[in-house]
Amino acid sequence: MQYLKIKEEILQKIESGLLTSGQKLTSERKLAEAFNTTRVTLREALSLLESEGRVYRENRRGWFISPAPLRYDPTKTTNFHNLALSQQRIPKTELLSATMVPADKQIALLLQIAPQTEVIRIHRVRYLDERPVVLVTNYVLPERLPNLLSHDLSASLTDIYQQHYDTLYQRTHYRIRSSSLVADTATPLRATSGCAAMYIERVNYDQYDQLLDCDLEYWRHDAVTIEAQAIRQK
Repeated sequence: MQYLKIKEEILQKIESGLLTSGQKLTSERKLAEAFNTTRVTLREALSLLESEGRVYRENRRGWFISPAPLRYDPTKTTNFHNLALSQQRIPKTELLSATMVPADKQIALLLQIAPQTEVIRIHRVRYLDERPVVLVTNYVLPERLPNLLSHDLSASLTDIYQQHYDTLYQRTHYRIRSSSLVADTATPLRATSGCAAMYIERVNYDQYDQLLDCDLEYWRHDAVTIEAQAIRQK
């Protein structure tokens, strides 16, 4: 099938270095002309490459070659900023909103509180090398961290907790699954609705094993890979 041949040809150019990380591809029209095919067939090839994490699309901007994904080890508690720097990436966090909201059923269950209880919601988008890669929403128990909203919440919450509240993340419960980006999660990541995503749900406990907060993360699926070591118990 022609779209498979096109996919393999683009993949060979990526593997050989002719197409490099972050490089923008020419327009779909010009690519279709270069491969002597239709835009429908071309999009089939690009969609396959996108599903494999080799290219990504930004809404109204076109197609790009995917950079190497961030290696994410759930067994370690380092924050996003330090994790990115340790892998020679440039991190940035943009605060979208921070306010008190009533907990819905899902958040109430995660935080072990009654539905409609007021919690702090911190909504942020994080970037790697100027590319938005993860939309993260933290829900915090306000009685645990008084006046949290007065701090610069574009900074690391891990650092704020430690420096201003003498509170450390000690234990985290993870839930990871595949998902997709829709309007409210796709737009901040410059993605098209329906794009594949990795969903990470975390419930965090402090050094006294007291529940502290939870966060919901929507990652562009090509931007992160989960890596961890397992040791067999005797």
